[in-house]
Amino acid sequence: MKHDIKGEGGVVVKKTLAPESPAGVRQKLNKSSFRKNVDLSLLALPAFVLLILFYFVPLPGIVLAFKNYNFIDGIFKSPWIGLKNFIFIFSTSDALLALKNTILYNAVFIVTSIVGSVILAILLNEILSRRVLKVYQTAIFLPYFLSWTIVAYIVFALLDNSKGMINSILSAMGMAEIEWYFEPQYWFWIHIVLHFWKTMGYATLLNYAYILSIDPSYYEAASIDGANRFQMALKITIPALRPIILINFLGALGRIFNADFGQFFLVPMESPSLRDVSSVLDTYVYSALRGSADLGMGAAAGVFQSMAGFILVLAANFVIRYRYGREQAIF
Repeated sequence: MKHDIKGEGGVVVKKTLAPESPAGVRQKLNKSSFRKNVDLSLLALPAFVLLILFYFVPLPGIVLAFKNYNFIDGIFKSPWIGLKNFIFIFSTSDALLALKNTILYNAVFIVTSIVGSVILAILLNEILSRRVLKVYQTAIFLPYFLSWTIVAYIVFALLDNSKGMINSILSAMGMAEIEWYFEPQYWFWIHIVLHFWKTMGYATLLNYAYILSIDPSYYEAASIDGANRFQMALKITIPALRPIILINFLGALGRIFNADFGQFFLVPMESPSLRDVSSVLDTYVYSALRGSADLGMGAAAGVFQSMAGFILVLAANFVIRYRYGREQAIF
């Protein structure tokens, strides 16, 4: 790198300076980047601290899954028992039923969530009136903020055997009333509908925000070529949504062994008749802990859910990376 340097008598001397090392350039860029983003870093600090406290600090408790824990000896002095907690969890028919229900429900939830949120986002994008759009956005997103306790009582008000709204309508129409909390054949679909209704708003708005970032010139060119709205959605919108669809899929796949405890424990009102259709791994572990207070078994279930989900995410991410390229994968 050449610089002009004035010597004695005002004579300009050409002097060549050695180029700065890549490490030095990188260090300067890092310092400059930190100064520019210091406000954002401070804004993210509370969330980072909570992440450390609630996700990394408890990690040593994983050893509970491999120990016969007792309160007197504590976590680290309790005797090691290897994989016996894991074997015990899946040695009963109840555990296998809970595992089957967990996988089945989550598989249906993944499909309905991805397909439903994409369709709703495309429909929202077709609404021209901003006032009507805000009403629909609020109606779709509001259930996401309701706790499962509130949802459970809403469902009870609808399905109560004696005073429920649906049974009142059936009675007024001269039809036989249904004892909903004693009829398990209805509850698979009830759980599907409830999960769709409560969780759909978040995924829909994510997809809708992504649609707004699509270049309008694509739609203009397609319109000139004679494409209708359905063809535009099929050929432009859905392919553009592929990155966020894949991210949502990978995130949901990582939780396929985790069920929403509130939904499957609170909504059925602990009805014994609904146990087989509402039993998932989370409620099974809760029932076992309530009966025996075996923390080792609960830890083993948590480790199994996390590790199995992690392995599935790795496998799916590898397939996505191979099929669609590194840009579409998480890592």
